Amino acid sequence: MKQEQNKMAVMPMSKLILNMSLPLMASLLIQSLYNIVDSIFVARLSEDALTATSLAFPLQLLTIAVGVGTSVGVNAVMSRSVGEKDYTKTGEIATTGILLALVATLVFIVIGFTCVPYFVSIFTQDQMIGEYCVQYLSICLIFCVGSFLSTMYQRFLQAVGNAFDSMLSLIAGAVTNLILDPIMIFGLLGFPALGIRGAAIATVLGQCVSAVLAILLNKFRNPMVVPVCKGYRLEKAILVRIYKVGLPTIITQALGSVMVSAFNGILMPFSATAVAFFGVYYKLQSFLFMPMNGMGQAMIPIVGFNRGANDLGRIKSAIRTVLPFAIGIAFVMTGIFLIFPKQLLLLFAPSEELLAIGVPALRIIAPTFVFASVSMMLGYSVSGLGIGIVNMLATALRQFLVLIPLAYFLVACFGVGKVWYAIWAAELCAFAYAFFHTRRLLKKNGI
Repeated sequence: MKQEQNKMAVMPMSKLILNMSLPLMASLLIQSLYNIVDSIFVARLSEDALTATSLAFPLQLLTIAVGVGTSVGVNAVMSRSVGEKDYTKTGEIATTGILLALVATLVFIVIGFTCVPYFVSIFTQDQMIGEYCVQYLSICLIFCVGSFLSTMYQRFLQAVGNAFDSMLSLIAGAVTNLILDPIMIFGLLGFPALGIRGAAIATVLGQCVSAVLAILLNKFRNPMVVPVCKGYRLEKAILVRIYKVGLPTIITQALGSVMVSAFNGILMPFSATAVAFFGVYYKLQSFLFMPMNGMGQAMIPIVGFNRGANDLGRIKSAIRTVLPFAIGIAFVMTGIFLIFPKQLLLLFAPSEELLAIGVPALRIIAPTFVFASVSMMLGYSVSGLGIGIVNMLATALRQFLVLIPLAYFLVACFGVGKVWYAIWAAELCAFAYAFFHTRRLLKKNGI
């Protein structure tokens, strides 16, 4: 395939970003439905069950962090090799990515068999909540192979600009989960009622369907990425390049897991209902942030490809184009949270106490989305250059270094109602860091 025929080299930048982003936005929105749908149906069982899924969420986020981080590193390296038209190297990178996904799967299977009860005991001594959490989380971890393989094979498609087929595989998984959730939780159509176990089983089956379809789409519709089997050797140089971007991305994503765990630990002594709300908020926020994540992830192959093709002007154009798009999405999200907080929470069959905590909290948090949008886009953009540190440190400021100490102080001194202002301080610090550090790096790279 000639470089001039690749849309990442020739398509007008606004059109390219939308062309690449819209399928990814849809894909990520659909992917986030796994946890949203589980929580909506599980909330119909009881608030204890909803709290259990909130406590389980950090370890689920950790699997996502490892899967997404590794595949983003593969994507960045692979898109550059495609820009250089080195398709032999592309195949070697693909094989390395598959092996890394399988190794990660084995690690989390071991965690699922050995560590779940201990993890749950750290956060709650409530027998019912703990039992629900162990049941749900064990299944999600032990059968996580679909999650890792689908994520990796979807990035193979994205690396060559084929975001649409990546979206198709995610749609298949999400629809499977959506159909199976009520059937398996409540025992419809002759199936036994499995309760919270049914939610977990529906999730992993959806992930497996997504993985199978992603593998088939790569095999039959992605001729530029053909994994190498014969004569393949694991190369240290490829691993270093993958994890130069992938490791900061894993850390960045994993900080979400650490943050949710720490926030749960801060809130649990004061209110289990606050923990349930925070789990709901984080999933709603993650769902609404997915369009920005999709746009940011589209930037990685766009920047990587044009870096490989040595077209620095298109990299500058991409960054200048993506920022207004992301800020516009953030304003829409802010409006939704400010105007419809109660309606959003009513999706989860909330108690009056949860509404009393949640409605004002959503309104306090909502305006911070604008600052977060800029931090995220800048971090993703320089990740496409093979520099993952900006994304990692900005996320560390947003989700841990500033947020957790300040949240602990606010809840201890002023109660649960004031803890949400810690998010304001964290987002402003991350915004300032990302803005000034990205400017310096772009100038250093001649952009």
